[in-house]
Amino acid sequence: MYVRANARQRLREIARRAMIERGLEPEFSPAARAEAQALTGQADGGDRTIRDARDLLWCSIDNDDSRDLDQLTVAVDAGGASRVLVAVADVDAGVPQGSALDTHASTNTTSVYTAAEVFPMLPERLSTDLTSLNAAENRLALVVDMTVDADGAVAAGEIYRARVRNRAKLAYNAVAAWLEGHGPLPPAAAAVKGLDANLRRQDAIAQALKALRHRRGSLALSTMEARAVFDGDALADLQPDEENRARQLIEDLMIAANGVTAKFLDARGVASLRRVLRTPERWDRIVVLAAEHGGRLPASPDAAALAAFLLARREADPERFPDLSLAVVKLLGKGEYALARPGHEPAGHFALAVRDYTHATAPNRRFPDLITQRLVKAALADRAPAYEAEELDALARHCSEQEDDAAKVERQVRKSAAALLLEHRIGERFDALVTGAAEKGTWVRITRPPVEGRLVRGADGLDVGDRVQVLLKSTDVERGFIDFERA
Repeated sequence: MYVRANARQRLREIARRAMIERGLEPEFSPAARAEAQALTGQADGGDRTIRDARDLLWCSIDNDDSRDLDQLTVAVDAGGASRVLVAVADVDAGVPQGSALDTHASTNTTSVYTAAEVFPMLPERLSTDLTSLNAAENRLALVVDMTVDADGAVAAGEIYRARVRNRAKLAYNAVAAWLEGHGPLPPAAAAVKGLDANLRRQDAIAQALKALRHRRGSLALSTMEARAVFDGDALADLQPDEENRARQLIEDLMIAANGVTAKFLDARGVASLRRVLRTPERWDRIVVLAAEHGGRLPASPDAAALAAFLLARREADPERFPDLSLAVVKLLGKGEYALARPGHEPAGHFALAVRDYTHATAPNRRFPDLITQRLVKAALADRAPAYEAEELDALARHCSEQEDDAAKVERQVRKSAAALLLEHRIGERFDALVTGAAEKGTWVRITRPPVEGRLVRGADGLDVGDRVQVLLKSTDVERGFIDFERA
C-alpha cells in the first residue's frame, strides 16, 4: 500500500484553487457567517397548517460519514394500501430568500465533495445542525405523502408542512447488509420498536416503484465512483462506492417524491425547475456498443429497449457491467436543469423514463432543491410564486453550469489523489476502458485503482466502450493529469 503522508493538506489546497479558478467560492462571506451564527433555529412563520408528525417512525439512511441529513422516510398504515412518506428538511425556514446565506448558495448552487474536504453550500451550523434532520431533534420539514399501488404506480400524492423527529440515523452499508441477510439489524434501528418491520415495508415499496420504472424504460446503470481512503492525513487508497439495496431504496423513494413535487407545482399553475436528460445524440454509438455485447437495439432512441438490454447484461456479466454502464452514461450525455411552464410538455428524463421530474429532496446540498422548496411553500400558502418564469430560466442555466464546474473540481481532485497513488508506477501496464472520444482527446479508465486519464498516444480508431491495454506515461498531481499511451 502506497502512502503519501501530506496528501490531505495538499489535496485541500488543490481543491480550493480549482474552485476559485472555476468561479466557485470555497469560503463564506463575513455577512453569511454572521447570519449563520445569529440563527437559533427554523422560523415557522406562524403557519398554523403545520402538522405534528413527530410520532411516526422516521429514520434517515445516508453515507456513514454524512452529517447534512436532508431526508427522512417512513411507511405508514393506509387501510391495506402501501403508503410512504418522505420528509425533506425545511432549509428555507433558516435561509431567507435574498439573504447573504442565500447569495452564497445561489453562487455555488451545490455542495462540492472533494477527496480531502467538503465545501458545503451552507455553513455547517445550518447544514449539519439547524436545518439537518438530525437524530432525536425536532425539525420543520416538507412532507411528500404518497400512496403506491401494488404495481408500483403512485396513485396519490400530497405535500404539506410538518414537524418531524428522526428516530434513527442509519447508514447505507449497514442497512443494506441487514436487508440482504448478510448482517445484523443496525443498533440504532434495533433500539426503536417496530422500525425493523417499517424498513422492510419501505424496501418493498421501493422495489415496486423501481420495477415499474424499469418496465417503462428506466435504465439500470451501475458505475463505480472512486472514494479516497485516508489513514489520518495520509492517502492510503482509492476505493469504489458500490451500489447496494439501501442506496437503491432511498434513490427509488426520492425519484417518486421528486415526481410528485413536479406534478404538484404544475397542477397549481406554477412555473418550476425540472431536472431533464434529453434523448441521447450518440444513440448510434450506443447501438454499436450493444451489438458488441450481443444485443440489438432499434435505430431510433428507445429507452425501454436499452433498459432491457442493460438488465440482461447485468445478469450475464455482473463483474464487467459497471464498465458497460460507464460507457452508456458517457454516451447518454449530461443531465441539466430546465424551465417548465405550466401546461407545456416537459423534456422529461430519458434515463429514469419519467416525464415529470424535479430536484426537491436535498435542499441542504443543492440550490435547485431550495428553489423548488420555496415554490412549493408559496403554493401551499396561496402566495405569489417565489420566482418568476424568466428568473427560473436564468437560474436553470446558471445551476447547470455551476453543477458542471463543481463536478469538474471533484473530478480534478480525484485525479490528483489518483496521481499521488500512481506517481511511483510509471511504465506499468493496465487494462482500460475508453470513456471519452472527441476532437479534444480520448480518455480511458483503469479499474485498480478506479481512475480516469488521457490517452496521449495510440488513440486512432478508438471509441467509447472499447477495451484497450495502456501504459502509464506520466502524472501531474497539481493539475490532476494522468497520461497513458496505448500498449
